[in-house]
Amino acid sequence: MVLHHILDANVAQRSAHPAVIDGGGSGQIDYGQLGQLSDRVRDRLAALGVKRGDRVGLYLRKSSDGVAAIFGILKAGAAYVPVDPSAPVARSAYIHNDCQVKVVFVEERFVNAFREELGKLGASPALIVLKAIGGGVHLMAALSALDAASPAATVQSVASAPDDLAYILYTSGSTGKPKGVMLSHRNATDFVDWCSATFQPQPADVFSSHAPFHFDLSILDIYVPLKHGSSLVLVPEEVGKDPQGLVELISQRRITVWYSAPSTLSILAQSGKIPQHDFSALRLVLFAGEVFPVVHLRSFQRQVPQPRYFNLYGPTETNVCTYYEIPGIVPDDRVDPYPIGRTCENLVSKVIDLDGRPVATGAEGELCIAGPNVMQGYWNLPEQTAQGFLPEPKTAACWYKTGDIVVEESGGNYRYVGRRDRMVKKRGYRVELGEIEAALYRHPLIHEAAVVALPDEAAGLKIKAHLSIKEGKRPSLIELKTFCSKHLPLYMVPDVFAFHESLPKTSTGKTDFLKLKALG
Repeated sequence: MVLHHILDANVAQRSAHPAVIDGGGSGQIDYGQLGQLSDRVRDRLAALGVKRGDRVGLYLRKSSDGVAAIFGILKAGAAYVPVDPSAPVARSAYIHNDCQVKVVFVEERFVNAFREELGKLGASPALIVLKAIGGGVHLMAALSALDAASPAATVQSVASAPDDLAYILYTSGSTGKPKGVMLSHRNATDFVDWCSATFQPQPADVFSSHAPFHFDLSILDIYVPLKHGSSLVLVPEEVGKDPQGLVELISQRRITVWYSAPSTLSILAQSGKIPQHDFSALRLVLFAGEVFPVVHLRSFQRQVPQPRYFNLYGPTETNVCTYYEIPGIVPDDRVDPYPIGRTCENLVSKVIDLDGRPVATGAEGELCIAGPNVMQGYWNLPEQTAQGFLPEPKTAACWYKTGDIVVEESGGNYRYVGRRDRMVKKRGYRVELGEIEAALYRHPLIHEAAVVALPDEAAGLKIKAHLSIKEGKRPSLIELKTFCSKHLPLYMVPDVFAFHESLPKTSTGKTDFLKLKALG
């Protein structure tokens, strides 16, 4: 099975059923139209010389045009490389030059600056320019204009192999430059099959797509509903950041399956006016990408009690690799986050110490994952690829080292302790910054909390807590210090507190720790 075959069966069986709906009201595309438009993309790419194994870029805001382009790229045997349209143009140009894309689908609004940045890098891929996005009409118009000048012959979809590269998702790199995570058709389809078995999607389902296409959450968003003949509602970026707009979209579109980072659900729980809207269609709430503070999870669940709730965990390199179903009622006295759960049935896991040896159950260690979801490696970075894996010569298994510290509890569930790179030493003590954040979330006035460690000439290290506060009086420094000392060892109490109207977020909806660190 390869990814574009997911679409094929429903093109014939559910031709007139809505496949992708642009949530901002700019149109929709049914299965028949999606099949035909993606075929035209395939034909045009073939005419431009794109062959099996090539890369094709996407510089588009999220839209049904983009989904059609993705399937056309896959049908052409190429891998798609999406970039963040809100990121600096130079970053997008770097990414597309780094993986040597042959063609880029780009919105007209980005073209001039994009060409300029590509020129600085000596790159000149062919550009297919869309005047706007929505309903597939702008992609169709761009292809028709190219056909008028030089018609593209109809070709057959390339017979890709399961281990062929399907897409590259770029993430922040330790060198300061983004690195490309290479995922194959097998990596994605095996994950989609696991989702199908676990969540039992139905043709009547209406899935949300809150994540941008350059974020790994989009793999579930796009391929799971389209495999099952469901409808996919794309949440526009401007709506995705507006609590009132989101609750209206969930209600009006009768969303049945929601998937996003926890921070989005936290905002909805506090300021989305959920009780004023109809969420009765919602049957599944999935969240991933960061820890969901229990206070906000409990609040959302009480306002929307009928769905099943799942905590999904996994880095981009594995997509989802563990999962945990949240109980139907989150107790009032619970303050600790829920576990990240047990290993997905299609994968295997182990927990290792610093020397790569398995630790005993109940001991802390780094989570390692092996199986068909795990990436092929980092694009053109053989050393980082080698560093990311733990080979096991006896079994020929190749374990991906997640960098996340966990503890295996009874029942096979993993409890997330924190990132290896978010553990610091202060006065000789090991400090997990996430543990400080969890303690701060117990304070009744704290809305958001993020903790960073900064160099300090006098003490060597200082811990700074960035907070946003709920409506009401801001707590004093003495009050916060006293509160923290009741829940944390003294060496873990933050040295400095900073207040914000809201904490900065990355384009994927996570707390932007790099920006907070830059504030000093």
